[in-house]
Amino acid sequence: MTNNTESAVERPGRSRRASFAAAISTSLEWYDFFIYATAAALVFNSTFFATDSEVVAAMSSFATVAVGFIARPIGGVLAGHFGDRYGRKPVLVAAVVLMAVATSLVGFVPNTNVVWLAPAILVTLRICQGLAVGAQWGGAVLLATENAPANRRGLFGSFAQLGVPIGVVLGNIVFLVLTATLAADSFLSWGWRIPFWISLIMLPVAFLIHRYLEETPEFKALAEKLAESPVVRKSPILEVLKKNPGTVLAAAGANAIGVIFFYTMITGSVQFATTYLEIPRSTVLTYILIACAIQIPLVPLAGYLSDLYGRKLVFGLGTAAMMLWGIPMWLMIGGSSPDTIWPFAVAVIVGVVAMSLQTGTQGTLFAELFPPEIRFSGASLGYQISAIIGGFAPMIMVMLINGNPDNAWKVGSFLAAAGAIGLICLYVIVRRYSGRSPVVGTRVETANAQYAS
Repeated sequence: MTNNTESAVERPGRSRRASFAAAISTSLEWYDFFIYATAAALVFNSTFFATDSEVVAAMSSFATVAVGFIARPIGGVLAGHFGDRYGRKPVLVAAVVLMAVATSLVGFVPNTNVVWLAPAILVTLRICQGLAVGAQWGGAVLLATENAPANRRGLFGSFAQLGVPIGVVLGNIVFLVLTATLAADSFLSWGWRIPFWISLIMLPVAFLIHRYLEETPEFKALAEKLAESPVVRKSPILEVLKKNPGTVLAAAGANAIGVIFFYTMITGSVQFATTYLEIPRSTVLTYILIACAIQIPLVPLAGYLSDLYGRKLVFGLGTAAMMLWGIPMWLMIGGSSPDTIWPFAVAVIVGVVAMSLQTGTQGTLFAELFPPEIRFSGASLGYQISAIIGGFAPMIMVMLINGNPDNAWKVGSFLAAAGAIGLICLYVIVRRYSGRSPVVGTRVETANAQYAS
């Protein structure tokens, strides 16, 4: 374990550096992951997947989006294996490099007369994106939480979650600038590629993390303990599946509503509003940007509140809020038009407020469900399994609407059902860990509990 001098003198600075690195790396990772989804909603359906049917084109385009979500748990499993054995930092650096390379290459996918070639390349690169973001999330969350003071893990852990709204804001700003400055034909032919080339900036970020950020003290303590009394270590992911399968599934079920809610709102509503309501894409992207900008301060606020009142309470309030807002939100989106845009604006702004309560707490909550030796694997697997469900949410939205904008309420019902399942899974977590200190998440109790003994 770390000594008192280190805890008193070094930890505050180390905590700030780790949280800043987590926020920067996740912001760029999510920027890369989200711009693909935005391009799929605005561009790919009319370029690489154009057909006579808008529904088929949208389904084909969003199918490539979903492929990335299928790859995310695989990335989480691989990262968990290496992160629990060799450290959090090297896995995070590798994930950032992989994401930068894969995303920039999307910008070079050719417009070709060979029907299968461009979609095949897109699917391959989207798989790489999924592997990268699946690996990155656990590394960023654990670097932030394991470097944080015991009574501030919720606040510092929330900085890893800031990447979600910041990534959306950055991506939407880039697309807004391009759509405002380029003619429609130019944007569809080559302008959409620029956001993908920008992702190369992640390479120097990876170098800085590798050069200046330390490994977490809790992993160092674990490594020292194993060095003093070597034992044959089993695969971390097999240990998780053997000893904590219920925890992984409950975490995935509890988190699914947040992922579904987010992607139907951030990606699905863009396709719905531009295709069926004929609202200009610049208008839609502007309000999505405003909503996510509002979310940025709300995420650390939720993390701070979880330090005061408990992770599960704040997380549960966010789940309930999303469940209750799902149907009203989509009724308001469906009732919008180019001349009456305020229902869309209210729908997404209230939506991100509800979502922030869960977003700001989920990283720390999931980390606290598992002991240090399998924490990377367990937290990543629970989070990324829920991502598979969320990845198909835009496709499910298209099927529920089925070309008729009057069916928007069905999307809200889908969200309400997912929220109810989330509350049930959270209840399972509460019952499973009732009276056990590692997951209490209140300031006093967390200060008395340690991640590693």
